[in-house]
Amino acid sequence: MSTDKLFDIEEELDKLPNSPGVYIMHSSTGAILYVGKAVNLHNRVRQYFRSGHGHNNSPKILKMVSQIAYFEYIITASELEALVLECNLIKEHHPKYNTVMTDDKGYPYIRVTVEEPYPRVFYVHRMNRDKSRYFGPFTDRSAVKDTVTLLRKLFMIRHCNKKLPEQAMKDRPCLYYQIGECSGPCNFLISEEDYRKSIDKAIDFLNGNHKDITKELTAKMKEQAASLDFEKAAKTRDLIESIGHISSKQRITDTDGDDRDIIALAGNGTDYVVSVFFIRDGQLIGRENHHMSCDADETAGSVISDFIKQFYLGLPFIPREIITEYDIDDAELVEDYLSERCGHKVKLIKPKIGEKMRLLELAKDNAALVLSQDIERIKRKEKRTVGATQEIAELLGIEKASRMEAYDISNISGYLSVASMVVFENGEPKKNAYRKFRLRTVSGPDDYASMKEVLSRRFTDEKIGELPDVLMMDGGKGQVNVAEMVLDSLGLDIPVCGMVKDDSHRTRGLYYKNEEVSFRRGSEAMHMITALQDETHRFAIEYHKLLRSNAQVHSVLDDIPGIGPARRKALMQHFSDIDSIRSATVEELSQIPGIPESTASKIYNFFHQDSNNDTTN
Repeated sequence: MSTDKLFDIEEELDKLPNSPGVYIMHSSTGAILYVGKAVNLHNRVRQYFRSGHGHNNSPKILKMVSQIAYFEYIITASELEALVLECNLIKEHHPKYNTVMTDDKGYPYIRVTVEEPYPRVFYVHRMNRDKSRYFGPFTDRSAVKDTVTLLRKLFMIRHCNKKLPEQAMKDRPCLYYQIGECSGPCNFLISEEDYRKSIDKAIDFLNGNHKDITKELTAKMKEQAASLDFEKAAKTRDLIESIGHISSKQRITDTDGDDRDIIALAGNGTDYVVSVFFIRDGQLIGRENHHMSCDADETAGSVISDFIKQFYLGLPFIPREIITEYDIDDAELVEDYLSERCGHKVKLIKPKIGEKMRLLELAKDNAALVLSQDIERIKRKEKRTVGATQEIAELLGIEKASRMEAYDISNISGYLSVASMVVFENGEPKKNAYRKFRLRTVSGPDDYASMKEVLSRRFTDEKIGELPDVLMMDGGKGQVNVAEMVLDSLGLDIPVCGMVKDDSHRTRGLYYKNEEVSFRRGSEAMHMITALQDETHRFAIEYHKLLRSNAQVHSVLDDIPGIGPARRKALMQHFSDIDSIRSATVEELSQIPGIPESTASKIYNFFHQDSNNDTTN
């Protein structure tokens, strides 16, 4: 979106309402520079354009204000609603002048389906709002999987997804029952009451009560050894060792036994690492480190405030206490927001002495270690990804190139023409946004007409959604002109580049605005465009091969009388390729289940009709 030339900032400032809400600052190209919230939009937004206000002395704010071409705002019913909306908009748009988490991660949980008559235990990627019992979040994924495996062995919990008791007694007990790792509820080999006792023990274990089960298993192992049943004793010993391995990952204990997160910070002025320790039922179950990128004039307290708002926006579980060493901006408002989200009271705590302070010091040491050891690796990755997109934007003279879409056409002499759409977001492939197109209106090898159809379909399909910052065409001037014509007809203003290759078929530069823009040899921008071009070509070729394969199978087998999907599948599973089917005798064909001799004769005659005709003549 381009700025409205009639937008008069002074006039619009006078129109601002005395209401809570969110304001959005835009550059002349429409890019979002900053998102903020306000108790009073009229007072807050005016401060950016008035000298003498404290926050306006910041170099960061002064630089941002100099780039503001226009602003917009959204009125909310309360400051709490404004906070929620601000967090959502920052998370979605990653504005240039907001402090933004650069590594947004999810966490695994252990789910116990206590709402079922015969509950299951398994690993999940997120916590849903249902009747199941969840444990986590954990950060060591392998440890979570190990724990689930151990619980199933230890308490003989079922692995299957059968709906019990409705689907019981339909099959024999599975292999896990045969090897002693399931109690067989699918065949009512254990009562619902006894099975529930095993689930209760598993929940007790997940709550950190390892001692009782270890004591019980140790007594069992001794009994087995005394009975000279050494094989079972060895298995029990292995289970005890597994419990020790799991519990050793929870070395730190908080004597209060509560749920809390410990948040600490380490920084060097522009780069910060926020370390979060997850304490559940008094035990450290995991930790996570996040890199925050911000300007040098940001205070540590504001970095932590921004982190907390963004971090807990995406987490389904929020503990009752969040401990940090800094005062949080709008602390009461943030507490109200978090409390409303999770359904219980959440407190932000700044400890000075005691156990909580000790845990905070530990988290601070961890953050400092990560900052010293991993920040260079994190920054190198950002240079290859986000840095490369910034370099491309600077080369082209555009606002940003965070989302790039690339297109390629693949065909063989116009046969089965297809197109690929590949998306790179913040320098990395976004594969769930890739799209395949099979040409509908173009016949023959006409790449320009094919691209016109593909782009018209892409930019009129509301399901595809977000628009790119720049289009990358696998070709030169002709492909760029076609793309610009389509965009112009749809009223879209999106930069279009052609990805140009040299005589050795290596990416050389970009064709943009009737000129070739060359890369600095070995630059991150060059590597990024090369990767984008290669991925686009690979995706198109892969789709074309799939269609060719399907077309070959159809044209050869489906044209034989008496061959439908089931028999075609049986033939391909048995012979694996068309040549083997062609070489088979009637007797060999008729031995395949579902292929009678009459049909086998039709298949044989179909492949040998030319030679039969020769013989006849």
